[in-house]
Amino acid sequence: MDTRKKLKRKKRIVIKIGSSSLTYANTGNLNYDKLEKLVRILTNLNNQGKEVILVSSGAIAVGKQAFPTRKKTLAFKQACASVGQSRLMMIYQKLFSEYNHVTSQVLMTKYTVENDISKENATNTFNELLSLGVIPIVNENDTVSTYEIEFGDNDSLSAIVANITNADLLIMLSDIDGFFTDDPNTNPDAKLIPYVDCIDKKLFSKAKETSSSMVGTGGMAAKLNAARICTESGIPMVITNGDNLDNINLIIEGENIGTYFEANKKDDFDLKNYIG
Repeated sequence: MDTRKKLKRKKRIVIKIGSSSLTYANTGNLNYDKLEKLVRILTNLNNQGKEVILVSSGAIAVGKQAFPTRKKTLAFKQACASVGQSRLMMIYQKLFSEYNHVTSQVLMTKYTVENDISKENATNTFNELLSLGVIPIVNENDTVSTYEIEFGDNDSLSAIVANITNADLLIMLSDIDGFFTDDPNTNPDAKLIPYVDCIDKKLFSKAKETSSSMVGTGGMAAKLNAARICTESGIPMVITNGDNLDNINLIIEGENIGTYFEANKKDDFDLKNYIG
């Protein structure tokens, strides 16, 4: 069977959406049309019998809208996260309730999985939520943690969630079509790489450390690190463009969308070695 066609059989799916995919590029404000469509797509997947976990950025972007002035300090971003997280969840809960679905909020930090007991507790919580038909919405706890703010726009977090929930697939919605031979924003000759079977130093050398969006923080290097966590723990991952949310369904239907990272499980995989 073609590798892509196997994705039709995947049941537990983690979907990560970044700030740039949820907001308008020129203002940084939420795009409610996209939010509503995202919720409808996830609800339909759940109705099909899929178990869906959403890792959503956007709390800081939403929180910034509450303040007339924009500081650049880390403390201000944490304050925005505190205000924005509750606002973002309120929006998600309202939209999901319109489709008669229950959602929940799960706030994590990377330290959640560094302790075996807290990691097991997190796994048990996810399993119970999914067994009840709930769609968990996960974000880094930015109010107390600075890791996501500084380093990854939830890219690594989504891979960690996929690992601890033993997911079958991670779909990462980005601001470009997938992984390219070079930055397509600056090099018109850059080519999309549709399939990656091994993540090595040569591949990392192609990645860029910066993000092109005004609200996101995760560059392609962060996404490659997430792909390494996923694939080496035995989970395939696809990076695709979040501008077209229909890509989620197309990927699950086996279409050749974005960049597919083949699972390449390491026998000695230990999550703690990937989150230092």
